[in-house]
Amino acid sequence: MKYVTVSLEKRGVSCVAKLLDDVAPRTCAAVWDALPLSAPVFHGKYARNEIYTLLPGFASDPGKENTTITPIPGDLCWFSFDSDDLGNPAYGYENTTGTGTQGAIVDLAVFYGRNNLLINGDQGWVPGNVFGAVTENLDEFAAACQDLWMGGARGETLSFSRL
Repeated sequence: MKYVTVSLEKRGVSCVAKLLDDVAPRTCAAVWDALPLSAPVFHGKYARNEIYTLLPGFASDPGKENTTITPIPGDLCWFSFDSDDLGNPAYGYENTTGTGTQGAIVDLAVFYGRNNLLINGDQGWVPGNVFGAVTENLDEFAAACQDLWMGGARGETLSFSRL
């Protein structure tokens, strides 16, 4: 079994997640082989109880595996986008990945609460690959995620590393 640490650096909080190699082997391999990964964090605007980071494509798109549109607390999800998918200014951030209009963008997300629904006003349903499940410290991590929502994400970094 492979485990990763997921951290909010500025807030000094982390949780541990088990990679779900049995149901998402391609996605797990893509993430594991690229670790450590770290970038600015964003709080979900549509999905509800989600934090995520956007990274320049670091692996081949694993395709769909173990997808969901209703992630549960503790799910780690992979989404693949390009600049055109995220080009609407309503999202509240710029394309800082440096990928240009044709580059791949990987969205690694952590869901920390219930009642999430992966639908986007511009894109419709946005299924994600569930590749991990938080096994330790979800409550403290969720409190920090809620603080991101209420207190702001500026200056905060979301990091994934091998345990």
